[in-house]
Order: sequence, then C-alpha cells, then structure tokens
Amino acid sequence: MRLAVFDDWRIGVVSGGGVSDITEALPGWSPRLGPSAVNELIARFDELRPDIQRRVAAQTPRPLGQVRLRAPVPRPTHLFAAPRNFREHQNEMHGPLSGGGGSAADLGFFLKATGAISGPSDAIEVPSGTGRRFDYEGEVAFVIGKEARGVSREHALEYVFGYTIVIDATLRMTETQREERTMRKSFATFAPMGPFVVTADEIPDPSSLRLQLWRNGAMAQDACLKDLIVDIPGLIEQASAILPLQPGDVYATGSPAGVGQIQPGDELIVEVEQIGRMVLPVRARAW
Repeated sequence: MRLAVFDDWRIGVVSGGGVSDITEALPGWSPRLGPSAVNELIARFDELRPDIQRRVAAQTPRPLGQVRLRAPVPRPTHLFAAPRNFREHQNEMHGPLSGGGGSAADLGFFLKATGAISGPSDAIEVPSGTGRRFDYEGEVAFVIGKEARGVSREHALEYVFGYTIVIDATLRMTETQREERTMRKSFATFAPMGPFVVTADEIPDPSSLRLQLWRNGAMAQDACLKDLIVDIPGLIEQASAILPLQPGDVYATGSPAGVGQIQPGDELIVEVEQIGRMVLPVRARAW
C-alpha cells in the first residue's frame, strides 16, 4: 500500500495515478491534528487496515495532479540519519572539511530537525549571501511502525512500517566555520520527503532498493541498499539501544557517493522505482 499526505494534511492511499482519501478511518481525527495525524494512523495501522481498504474500494480516486502532495510523514517525533553509510561516499568525504573519519558503524546516528521536512515537489530553499557551499544527499528512509526499544537485528524488520525517500541537504563546513551537524542540516526545506510511504509488506527485501538522483538532467547518484555499511536491521538495533523509537519516526539510511553542490536554479530528481520520484527545484530563500 502507498500512503500519501495531501492538501490540508489529509491522508490517502495511492493507486495508479490517483489518491483515495482515508483520513476519517482514523478515529477521533480532526483538522487540529494537522501533520501529526499520520503518526497515529501508523501506530494503529494493523487495526485500521480493514476499514482503510473498505474506504478505498468505495471511492473513485482523485487524480494526483489535482492535489498538493505533502511529505508523507510530516512531523515524526524523530528524524534520524546515518552518517557515511556507503563505503564510496565515505571515501569521497575527506580532507580538512570532512569533519573527521568514521562511518555509521562507529559514529551512530545524528538528528535533523523535523522542521526541515518539506514536500516531494517543494523547492529546496538555499540561504543567500552566506558564501558557503550547500550540498544534496539522496537517501532511502524507513519509517518505524511501533515502539522499538532494545530491538535485536534478528527482529528489527518487524518494526518497519514502510519506506520513503529523503534528501539530506546540508551546509558544508569551512576551516574556520564548523557548526554542529544538526544545525548545518536543519535549514527549512532541507529534508524533502516523499512522494509516498510504501508499506513494508510490498518491499520484503529492502536491500534491493536502488536510489538514483539526477542534478540538472545528469545522473549523480546510483546505488543499492545492499551496499550499506550498516544495514537497516543494524541501524534499528543501534538506535533502539539509545532511546525508544516511536511510530512514525523516520530514519534516512545514508547517502551513496556522488554528493554534490546545489545552487539556485538547479533541479534535483530522485527516484526509487518501488517508491516513486521527487522533482525538486532549488531556489534562493526569500528571508
């Protein structure tokens, strides 16, 4: 099943080129829940799935071109990310601006502010006049389906609700400007997400997922999750030993090689065939 969030934080099931509104399958839903409603739906998904399926069967889907797609998990409790989790990306990040060595195996995770999340066709807005470099990093992300506390890797995939795509945009350090990683990666719009969450039952082997990213029409990234240094079960085991993971938490698994600079006027296209495609313009921030 493909889930989307659209318009005024409605929740839908996507099939073909249309979306069926299943928002009111969530008991107690009201507009004031806003972008947080999907977390509750994820937490109760097994219970609600029969009603969701009935609602989908009773509707004529609305064409996707008639709605505004939002990030499919707009306000997770946590937005985790794995640093340097592909060997080739680890190798390309070197020199005095790299922030040191290591990989997700020994560095663990970092957090991006959830306020950085934006939708699958929203612009990435780059601050003007900084004289600094901003980069894209295309990543596959998984979404947690139930509280995960001290989970072993053998059972880790039981806690995955589904999969989506995230761009981890970032401000690079200089030799004299070395801000904390969370700050550099948490500008507004620096975590485009989408276009959908595909439930885990449709992707039984996430290591087969292949991410591709094009910048201005030229392919820049092309990699498969089988090449992760720390795989998804390992990431869940590692993080759930630190704090309980919550339904709706999103974890970006790391960027492959091919990271590059973005500037206003660029266009990024990022795709995972089983999940979908995001087309993202890059603009100068107006504030």
